[in-house]
Amino acid sequence: MRIAVAYGGFTSEAEISEKSGRVVYETLKEKLPEVYRLKISPDAWEVLDENEQAYPLDIDNFSFTKAGQTLTFDVVFNAVHGSPGEDGQLARHLEKARIPHTSCSSAVAALTYDKIATLEAAKKWGALTAQSTTVHKSDSLEVETILNGLSLPCFVKANRAGSSFGVYKITDQEQLLEAIQQAFLEDEQVLIEEALVGREVSVGAVCLDHTLEVLPITEIITSEDFFTYEAKYLGKSEEITPASLPLTTEEKLQEIVQTLYHKLGLSGLVRIDFILMDDQPHLLEINTVPGLTRASIVPQQNRCTGRSLFELFNGMLQMAVAKK
Repeated sequence: MRIAVAYGGFTSEAEISEKSGRVVYETLKEKLPEVYRLKISPDAWEVLDENEQAYPLDIDNFSFTKAGQTLTFDVVFNAVHGSPGEDGQLARHLEKARIPHTSCSSAVAALTYDKIATLEAAKKWGALTAQSTTVHKSDSLEVETILNGLSLPCFVKANRAGSSFGVYKITDQEQLLEAIQQAFLEDEQVLIEEALVGREVSVGAVCLDHTLEVLPITEIITSEDFFTYEAKYLGKSEEITPASLPLTTEEKLQEIVQTLYHKLGLSGLVRIDFILMDDQPHLLEINTVPGLTRASIVPQQNRCTGRSLFELFNGMLQMAVAKK
């Protein structure tokens, strides 16, 4: 089986994606004979072999030429955080070429990459969320109008971004417009949410052997104002897995994760983040290509199951091929 591990991308998350891709590639390469890296950047899509030799990828049919032979992939492991891995572009190319992959369909990815649309859809299935409003880059930005009905502190979030890029916490309305302008550097649409005060938890879920498994829950405790990039990747947080939660709270989290996974049409490995207020889960966001670096949450959760990373990644590949 010829496997491509896709990483990189078009957004600020490309550096993190490269680290995730490296972990996946090295893990699979230990036991599988034909694993390539697929490096995606705004300038080129290239296939890299174990000797760092690069081969241009034909995006139309996902083929490349090596030693005079045209090769295609049997399956693609999607480790591209942000665009084009999480917004559906990569999936659309793969669907056209009829190549299975480990993440969501192009339609589902496009939905879940849109924080605003995801929250609206999730509410239909019983998910609790923060009070919020949205602004577009073309809107007339008036502080009083934007904050009408919202209480400070608030979070200002670029609608289509991840790894806490384009996310700002404001405690004074004078900070609002600057935060919005900074968020506009990541996306033209911005979500503004009331800050939820409570315990932050992250729940992974993966479909293996045709069975959805909710992974052990992680509680995130950080010295930062929130789970920032620095908290996620530079050691400024404590991540407790499994989290010490009341059984009823765990069951609520598992239930809402299973509901969202099925109702939204999620696939492969996902991570869903919540704030617990009075032990009631409030949805923050859904990550359809979660981080897989050594510092990431999902590998910690997987470790608690007693399963190796190879078993997780290979199981995802097997499920992807089975869906074809």
